[in-house]
Amino acid sequence: MLNRDSNSLTTARQFRAAAATLLLLPFLLLGACGKKDAKVAEERAINVQVRAVETKSLRPFIDTIGSLKAFEQVVASSEIEGILKSANVEEGMFVAKGALLATVDDRDYASELRRVEYALKQAEATLVNTKAEFGRKEALYKEELVTKQQFDDVAMRMAVADAELERSRAGLAIARERYAKTRILAPMAGYISEKKISQGEYVRNGTPLYVLVQIDPLKLLFTVSEKEIGRLKINQEVQLRVDAYPAKEFKGRVSIIYPTMDERTRSLQVEARVSNPDRLLKPGLFAKVILYTAEMRDTQVIPVTSVLYEGKKLKVFVAEGDRAKERIIQVGNKYDDVLEVTDGLKSGEMLVVAGQQNLSEGAKLNVAR
Repeated sequence: MLNRDSNSLTTARQFRAAAATLLLLPFLLLGACGKKDAKVAEERAINVQVRAVETKSLRPFIDTIGSLKAFEQVVASSEIEGILKSANVEEGMFVAKGALLATVDDRDYASELRRVEYALKQAEATLVNTKAEFGRKEALYKEELVTKQQFDDVAMRMAVADAELERSRAGLAIARERYAKTRILAPMAGYISEKKISQGEYVRNGTPLYVLVQIDPLKLLFTVSEKEIGRLKINQEVQLRVDAYPAKEFKGRVSIIYPTMDERTRSLQVEARVSNPDRLLKPGLFAKVILYTAEMRDTQVIPVTSVLYEGKKLKVFVAEGDRAKERIIQVGNKYDDVLEVTDGLKSGEMLVVAGQQNLSEGAKLNVAR
């Protein structure tokens, strides 16, 4: 009886142990699989492509946007009143300096000129006669044959005649100038960009007639940021392109660096003079501007696509053996599809150029060959 109870107790204990083992078995298997997966994940290598950091001979520049302006723009206006007798030029025409643009009816001014010329001749004759009389009276006065009153009278009339002659000469100069102003001449060589008046209209002093522009050379106006102004110099070379001629490059040189900053944009305006002998460029065109700030120099460059952005920081990954190393970099100019690196990398280091989005510090790498 005792032996049978003992056997039953042993069997029950074995049953309970087996049941506990069965209950714990999933957890033990899960733990074992987790350790195995963690080990596999830890050892998994990330596929990447690498390229050595290059050094190229490049020329530093400032990249910006500008607009073209006429080098000179002048409004030709009437300086007298009258009916516009002729308008000799139209928009788009090129005129030389001094070319006849228009004429005002000159009949009244011609008549006034003739009247003043006649008055001048009268004044000259009067002065001649008065001087002759003065000479006679002076001789008689010395011999005391005329009174001092008579001598003083002729001297006074001679002074008046002399003053009248000067007044007539001044009047003649004014009349000639007014007559000359009936012909409106081009104040400079240039193109007629706007015609503001038509033949037969009445014009007054100051009435605008034509707008002339000089387009060779042209002014190129652009701005540079506050951090770039230390790189500016007079006579620096400028290259520009416009959408109208995408395959053509135009050149100019810095002529003016303006003395004050724009407080709103924190930028400085710069002006360059651009040669335009073929008249291809037009005032008002926008231009993509490259301002060269130094001569060619050796520069470390990396592909633009290799850079990762983390807030305000720029970083890349390099391969050291089979591990990834993170580098924070400082950059300069962009040259087509490469970027200048000013700090953070060394020439010859193996830069990750593909697959870097999946990397972290120390990640294992599988470098594609």
